Amino acid sequence: MQDDRTSGARYMAEALKHLGVSHVFFMDAILRPTLVEMEELGIARIMAHAEKSAAYMADGYARVTGRVGVCMCQSVGAANLAAGLQDARLHRAPVVALTGKKEAMLQYRNAYQEVPHAPLFAPVTKASMAVDEPAALPHLLAQAFRTAGDSSPGPVHLDLDGLGGERIEQGDLTGAPVPDPALGALPRHRPHAGDAVITAAAERIRSAKRPVFVVGAGALQVGAQAALRKLAEACDIPVATSLGGRGILPTDHPLHIGTVGSYSAPPANRLVSEADLVIFVGCHAGDQPTHAYTVPAPGTPIVQIDLDGQEIGRNYPDTLPVWGCPAQALADLHDQLGSSLAPRQDWASHAGGVVAAWREEMRPHTTSDATPIRVERLCTEIASALPENAVLVADTGYSGIWTATVLDLPHAGQTYLRAAGSLGWAFPAALGAQVGAPDRPVVCFSGDGAFYYHLSELETQRRWNIPVVTVINNNSGFGQGVYKVRGHYGDRPGNPDEINRFGPTDFAAIARDFGVKGIRIEDPADLAPALERAIAGRKPVLLDVVTDIHPRAPEPWQP
Repeated sequence: MQDDRTSGARYMAEALKHLGVSHVFFMDAILRPTLVEMEELGIARIMAHAEKSAAYMADGYARVTGRVGVCMCQSVGAANLAAGLQDARLHRAPVVALTGKKEAMLQYRNAYQEVPHAPLFAPVTKASMAVDEPAALPHLLAQAFRTAGDSSPGPVHLDLDGLGGERIEQGDLTGAPVPDPALGALPRHRPHAGDAVITAAAERIRSAKRPVFVVGAGALQVGAQAALRKLAEACDIPVATSLGGRGILPTDHPLHIGTVGSYSAPPANRLVSEADLVIFVGCHAGDQPTHAYTVPAPGTPIVQIDLDGQEIGRNYPDTLPVWGCPAQALADLHDQLGSSLAPRQDWASHAGGVVAAWREEMRPHTTSDATPIRVERLCTEIASALPENAVLVADTGYSGIWTATVLDLPHAGQTYLRAAGSLGWAFPAALGAQVGAPDRPVVCFSGDGAFYYHLSELETQRRWNIPVVTVINNNSGFGQGVYKVRGHYGDRPGNPDEINRFGPTDFAAIARDFGVKGIRIEDPADLAPALERAIAGRKPVLLDVVTDIHPRAPEPWQP
């Protein structure tokens, strides 16, 4: 006799399919019956080798698709999964994390491997909700997706009853409503800033002689590229970006002045400091993009455009708030300013000249034939090899600084994703981004220190044949801290290398052992052909580039 009952497992698989989830990223053992149901529905189930890797994969998937990423693990892995959500929280990426938890009768009784989950997830999620009975699943699953993708996106946690969520899977959910499919993606309809505040912002911009944009991830999430470019060009306003906003304007555009803040080349900080008005667009204006709140200087007039009203004016007092969709606000500002604003060609030309002079200073390094290879040359070759629709995924630390200052993204169709601070994020995130955007070439830029974290995911890459090209900046150490550590030693005897040097390691050989094509590069002349072949081949490839640890990444200009 046919059983027409809809189990919790079947309901969850059908709900995720209805929400447009194409992949889930997990560590065994979680929701095993649900995973079985997912196969029949065509949802890919990507098992990782660590809970943090699963979270990073879901994060990369979410950022590149604009859809909610899903990661999950059993109860004992919950602490690791929570740690992996920090980057998604800092970047405003929509992720839903599912964990199992032992049933209520085993809580607070020293149950094997069980600790309270809510405190673990509180600082890295927008909400952490317990699903204690099957009947609560339809409401809470929809609410999790709704919360993850709303005006200020971020991770949400659902804690399912049962070590692997089995008590929820075993419930009867026959006839339960599936969530609205629209909840699976970032919203298309967002609140618009009112006419009065747009007029006030336009007046503030009109009266400024040296305005500048500082654009963050929030502008990219709402597709504000065209609106920003149109307004910037109409009004001759230079554009700086946070790391998360990089790529919103081609980096070779005459008005693009670079990444601002602590991971900045000198021109951007200098020019933002010279501005008499800073227009933050989808940017939190925290200590990183403002170089510890010194760029712009306190007291500088601000216009801040953001969907998250809690962020507007948080760090700069003289802020005119524009709460609403950045894309719409920029378009409305253009309607008011585009034909009435006197051109600022002198200011724009000055900004362009400062950037051009710095690029010329860097030319000997970007074209250097030195060995070990200089990272500036490596970044230049990657930029030349990236297709017009490529996704570049960069790790944190020096990987973030090098790619944010030296590696150009000249095409409007290119995307830049970067770690918001979690070392080792880039490689798993790149795998998630690639399965989310299978038709786009994805290149991962990671230091060797970062790659050690999750190199086991080479097996995942090989198992799923994920065609990410991973470039390892292999300098046998944490390059960012080498001279800082030596400075602490001063004249004191000792071994500073014990603190931040390691290797040497042949990552190309390790990749080959995992079944991924590995190529070791020691001559800068080999970079261009290797990158071209690897990207064109659409196969898993790792390029192990032996670089010099001693050259310093660009230092930010300070007031």
